[in-house]
Amino acid sequence: MKKLTLFSLFLAAVVIILGAYTRLTDAGLGCPDWPGCYGHLTVPLSEDKVAKANAAYPERPVEAAKAWNEMIHRYFAGTLGLCVLAIAVIAIKKRHEGLPLKLPILLLGLITFQAALGMWTVTLNLLPVVVMGHLLGGFSVLSCLFILYLRLRNREQAQVISSTVPLSTAPLNVPSTEKLTAEEGSTQRTLFRFATLGVLVLVVQIALGGWTSANYAALACTDMPICEEGWQQKLDFAGAYSVPEADNYEFGAHDYDERMTMHIVHRMGALVTFVYLLALGVSVLRAKTVTNEQKRIGWFMLVTLCVQVSLGVSNIVFMLPLAVAVMHNAVAAVLLLSLLFLVFSLWHRLSASELVQNREVNHRTEFGRASSAPAAAMSSVSTTANFSEHALTKVPGGFHG
Repeated sequence: MKKLTLFSLFLAAVVIILGAYTRLTDAGLGCPDWPGCYGHLTVPLSEDKVAKANAAYPERPVEAAKAWNEMIHRYFAGTLGLCVLAIAVIAIKKRHEGLPLKLPILLLGLITFQAALGMWTVTLNLLPVVVMGHLLGGFSVLSCLFILYLRLRNREQAQVISSTVPLSTAPLNVPSTEKLTAEEGSTQRTLFRFATLGVLVLVVQIALGGWTSANYAALACTDMPICEEGWQQKLDFAGAYSVPEADNYEFGAHDYDERMTMHIVHRMGALVTFVYLLALGVSVLRAKTVTNEQKRIGWFMLVTLCVQVSLGVSNIVFMLPLAVAVMHNAVAAVLLLSLLFLVFSLWHRLSASELVQNREVNHRTEFGRASSAPAAAMSSVSTTANFSEHALTKVPGGFHG
C-alpha cells in the first residue's frame, strides 16, 4: 500500500502540473463535452470525425492541440482516481491489520468530488468558482496522499524497529517515541501551532492565486512593486470577488478594475505569506530542541519559498511565460507539502512523547500494584496470626475456656 500511495502521490503532482498547463494554454474547453472529447475517447483527427465534431459543436470547432492538452490531463486524472480507489479497497480489506482507514476513505470522497468539479468546469464553461475549487481539490488530494504516505512510512519504520528491539524495552528505546523534556515539549508545541497556522495562510494564498488565474487576471498589473499609478482609486473588492453573469467565462468576464484588484490582493497575500513562512523557517532553524529532520525541512521550506517568490516576480517581469507560470503552480504544491511535512513531524514527536509518558505512568501504576499485593498478603497473614494468638484464646469456650 505504501508503494501505491507513493505512486499516487507523484501522479497527483503530475495531474496538478498538467491542469496548470491546460489552464494556461487556454485549453480548459479544448473538449466541450465530458468525459470524452467530441463524443470520442480520444481527440478526433480524421477528416470525417472532425467534420462530425464541428457539426455537433459549431461554437467550439476542433483544435487538436488544445483538445489533446485537455484529454491527456483527463487520462492522468482518471488513472489517479483508479489508484485512489485501489488504496481505499486495500485499506478496507486490511483494516484489522492497523492500516489507516479514515484517510483513504476521505481520499476516495475527495477524488470523486474532484471528478465532478472537472465535469462542471467544462459544462459550466469555466465558471471561476468551479475552476478555483478544482485547483484546491487537486491540492487537497495531493496533501492527503502525502500525509497518508508519511503515516505508512512511520508505521513501517516502527514495525522494523519493534522487530529488532526486545518487547520489554521497545517503548523506551524506539527513537520515534522518545520522551521530551519540558523545554522540548514547549518548543514543539509552539512550532506546531506556528506551522499549522502557516498551512492556513498558504492555502488562502493558493486560493487567491487560483481565483486570479481563473479570471485571467495574472497580467492585470505589470508594474512593480504594486501596480500602475492611480491603482488606489480603481480598487473594487466587491466586484473582484463576485461572479458576473455570463454565458462563457473563457478569457474572463470581469472588467479591468476588478481584475486589477484580484491581482493586487494576490500580491499582498504573497507578501504576508512570505513574511510569515520566513519567520516560521527561521524559528525552526534557531530552535535548539528541534530534530535534525525538522531543521532539514525548515531549510527546504525556506529555499522553496524563495524560489516561489522569484517565479512570481518573473511572471510579472517577463509577461507570464508558460514554463514559469506552470512552475509557479508546481512549486506552490511543493511548498505546501514541505509545510505539511513540518507539521506532521512536530505532531508525531509530540504524540509519541505523550504515548511514552502514558506508558511510564501505567508501568509505575502496575508495578506499584504488584509490589503492594505481597505486602497486603503478609499484613493479612500477620493480622490473622495475632487474632488467633490473642483473640481466640480469650473467647469463651476456647482453648483456655
